[in-house]
Amino acid sequence: MQDIADTGIIMDSEISPQLLVNIFNPKTPLHDGAVIISENKIKSSACLLPLSNDKNISKGLGTRHRSAVGMSQESDAIVVVVSEETGKISIAKDGTLIMDVKEEALRQILIKNIVTKRFGNENLKKKRAIWKEKIEGK
Repeated sequence: MQDIADTGIIMDSEISPQLLVNIFNPKTPLHDGAVIISENKIKSSACLLPLSNDKNISKGLGTRHRSAVGMSQESDAIVVVVSEETGKISIAKDGTLIMDVKEEALRQILIKNIVTKRFGNENLKKKRAIWKEKIEGK
């Protein structure tokens, strides 16, 4: 992941909804590219992701979705993609793209894959509640 993070602007910032909105504002220099979040921090933004060469990916999908699949093929990352045209959310994991993921499903996937793996089962309910508050921006 460090190689990917190095393609962008290093930030090492706390995660906040306001910062993410600002990063992805189309009129800002950090808008184009991916944000790398690791260890509960925004490590870098405006990062370039590898494109997937998978011939089975729909021709109707653009670079953003192909990059998400490519990144998920080359790392253990969970890649969240928001379509610029429709605003629909997709998730790529282990080379598989799940399209049109609803907000609650996204929350559950992130909690299951990030909180569970990071904290294990010890005090999991408490840590899930804390993570849920962070996701919801409370």
